[in-house]
Amino acid sequence: MTAPAVRRGYADTPLGQLHYAEAGSGPAVLLLHQTPRSHDEYRELLPLLGRSVRAIAMDMYGFGLSAKPEGPQSIEQYAAGATALADALGLDAYTVMGHHTGAVVAIEVAAADADRVAGVVLSSPSYTDRCYRDAEPPAVDTAERTPDGAHLTTLWNQRAPYYPEDLLTGLLDRFVRDALAPGLDPAEGHRACARYRMEDRIGLVKAPVLLLGATADPFAYPDLPPVRYALTGSPSVEVVAIEDGTIPLLEHKPAEVAAAVLRFLGA
Repeated sequence: MTAPAVRRGYADTPLGQLHYAEAGSGPAVLLLHQTPRSHDEYRELLPLLGRSVRAIAMDMYGFGLSAKPEGPQSIEQYAAGATALADALGLDAYTVMGHHTGAVVAIEVAAADADRVAGVVLSSPSYTDRCYRDAEPPAVDTAERTPDGAHLTTLWNQRAPYYPEDLLTGLLDRFVRDALAPGLDPAEGHRACARYRMEDRIGLVKAPVLLLGATADPFAYPDLPPVRYALTGSPSVEVVAIEDGTIPLLEHKPAEVAAAVLRFLGA
């Protein structure tokens, strides 16, 4: 089957204009990226999902080409941006999928918009409970901008150990471009995760859930069991581990991710 064309657009919302890319038609799947990325994190996945569903990858509120809030940000703000885009696109029902920070946001979206969320895909979620909030924030995506451009090397080197060597340069080029988006603090999304009381919200997820774990992700993979056991309101939770998957799982293993997601969706 020929891959569907990827289309881009802006949606007018009460939060400002939100940028997105989409492919395909049919049941809607709203795709949320990690910090400090953009819809580009789903570049490989969009056409694969778009063969069977309407896949919509947004620049979350505060990221990419979307509107930026002022001051400290929160998972609740990011989720409000996702539901604002769903409103603007006229989605009566949708599945929400998120990766890393996007997975934390997807939990809040599913809790806050339970009447419309038909399914949830959580790719490499962290469990942001009190222990997470009390821990030191991740030592990534933090670099003071300097006239000599040294911050570019700092951003690169902080991520490089966790990326697949054969794809390192191409993927980190894309990461650095997103990290330099105007009005964006690359570390703010991590701080937003550290403020989020997931233990108060995750039990409100009422839709079926697919949990995707990347076995070579040292940060998120250990959190799969606590996330699984906290999903007490979901009627079903399926867990799929993707061997040798890394932090950029969606770009590193798109075929495996797409296959698992489409099986979950019955597509």
